[in-house]
Amino acid sequence: MTYDFYKMQGIGNDYVYINCFERDIENPGELSKKISDRHFGIGSDGLILLRPSTVADVKMSMFNADGSEGLMCGNGIRCVGKLAYMLGLVHTDTITVETRSGIKKLKLNINNGNVESVRVDMGSPALEREKIPVEYDAPRVVNAPLTVLGKEYRITCVSMGNPHAVIFTDNVDDIDLAKIGPGFEKNPIFPQGVNTEFVEILDNKNLKMRVWERGSGETLACGTGACAVVVAACINGICPRGEEINVHLRGGTLQIKWDNDIVWMTGPAELVFTGKIEIV
Repeated sequence: MTYDFYKMQGIGNDYVYINCFERDIENPGELSKKISDRHFGIGSDGLILLRPSTVADVKMSMFNADGSEGLMCGNGIRCVGKLAYMLGLVHTDTITVETRSGIKKLKLNINNGNVESVRVDMGSPALEREKIPVEYDAPRVVNAPLTVLGKEYRITCVSMGNPHAVIFTDNVDDIDLAKIGPGFEKNPIFPQGVNTEFVEILDNKNLKMRVWERGSGETLACGTGACAVVVAACINGICPRGEEINVHLRGGTLQIKWDNDIVWMTGPAELVFTGKIEIV
């Protein structure tokens, strides 16, 4: 069967998107592994399907490059909002998207019929260890020691629908993330794996981060990771809560605000190209 696909990116976090409102796809995890390969496939961080929902305007199903299904993707959901508007699945600038981590509300910034950016209500962060989940001898893991590959790090754990471990460091560019990242992702204290963010403090309104995502490795950007970083920075007294913080990633910059226990994320969503794919 042949499907139209849309290659989209949110500050470099790229996925292949397929509209499944009329025909669904069997075994999307295997398809994600095939199309994500940057030499033998389309090339992406994974696959995202737009499906009908009984509780929201659109249902988003997200699969990592290794075929595992993710709970949520901050950069991906902005592109879901833009694509749903492009395809006429929604007709207003405020829409709801069902994800495995709950229903998210989106506000589309539309200029001359084009969605230029999207603001997402990412909901409340989870800090309790059992909700992340992380196995640790404290109710919350804030600036807590963890030894990985023989070196001690200080981690702050946050869930934004996905589990995150945030580490503040002096120079993120010097980190051998390909070596260190898997040590966090597969660490036994994280029973479901973890996304790991290394963060350099530029000032109290600007943070620079690199991310190792479970199932995908290092990516140019991670929306839920940027949200987790700001929450961790506020908890640790680095950034002011209730004010917009710029999080600078390798693919671009996101604006994050943690206000009244809601985390707001604003950033671009871009269409790269369209095409057709035959699924056998």
